[in-house]
Amino acid sequence: MQRFFSKGMKTMNNNRVMITGATGFIGSHITRCFCENQVKVGCLIRKESSLVNIEGLDVELKTGDLRNIEELTRAFRGYDWVIHNAAKVADWGNYEEFYQTNVVGTVNVLIACLQAGIKNVLLTGSNSVYGEENSFSVKDEESPYQSHYPYFGDFLFPCKLNYYRDTKALAKEAALLFAAKHGLNLTILEPVWVYGEREFNTGFYEYLKTAKSGIPFVPGRKENKFHVIYAGDLARAFFLAYLKQLPGIHTFLIGNERPESMDAIYRLFCSEAGLKKPGNLPKPLIYPLAFMMELFFTLARAKKPPLLTRGRVNMFYDNIEFSVEKAREILGFRNSFTLEEGVRRTVFWYKEKGLI
Repeated sequence: MQRFFSKGMKTMNNNRVMITGATGFIGSHITRCFCENQVKVGCLIRKESSLVNIEGLDVELKTGDLRNIEELTRAFRGYDWVIHNAAKVADWGNYEEFYQTNVVGTVNVLIACLQAGIKNVLLTGSNSVYGEENSFSVKDEESPYQSHYPYFGDFLFPCKLNYYRDTKALAKEAALLFAAKHGLNLTILEPVWVYGEREFNTGFYEYLKTAKSGIPFVPGRKENKFHVIYAGDLARAFFLAYLKQLPGIHTFLIGNERPESMDAIYRLFCSEAGLKKPGNLPKPLIYPLAFMMELFFTLARAKKPPLLTRGRVNMFYDNIEFSVEKAREILGFRNSFTLEEGVRRTVFWYKEKGLI
């Protein structure tokens, strides 16, 4: 990981930064970046958390639950910054779980910051609050909220991918209101689709496993653009936002300078892994099957999602582009890893761990 130094860095390194969700995919990259830049880091963990993703890092571990403000306040005391990254990220599950973790949990973190005397907060948001429907317009931070994807049949049974999107939008609204009311310095970083080492749930690793299984055709087309960011670059964006110490309230979309075609992204992943990329199936052939599978699993109240859902299928065909100009202009952020370099590092890690 690259180290960054600037005027006032010595003073910044005397700060103590608490990171929630530090043991997860994105959180572990943020934690490593801050540790490698000699920042004193604390990690909020649950009692049952696996520490494998932050193994070997010089961090202080604090136990706490997002549902318990007293525990959070106790864990945050003595820290100067909080990076709130913990969230329920999934395309299946119970809405109340998403709401309690993503919305109530975010508000609880901010209340605990206030009670612990912390004014500086970085928050992991999501590009999905602006909508992930098929769109040929490039969205930015001024775009209206459009988190709820109008899936076919959504009025009959909701697509659970919307649970994540909608609660992230509600969490953002609540955080903005709370910060404005109580005078917090809040910066929300809204990443596009993230890939990198230790990723298992955002689709890239699953695609590689599917390709390795020998399935000849999967959903997809060649024309739609898709915006991604390597997790190491995203972590660097957090560090740049930390160095900036921006007063007031700010939001930034974080992604590569330009989107790529989804087909090219997955072709590159397969090429690096030495796998043959599956062919693309036209949407009319696969969508009815996904609809029926999702309906059956919903009626059966299955705890795990089916292989195909409306949300998963649509993602393979929709054109999704965002502007990252604001982050470049204000934070000085540009992705330092090319798509090729990021994918190479990611696939190497999967191979090294014997995962593909």
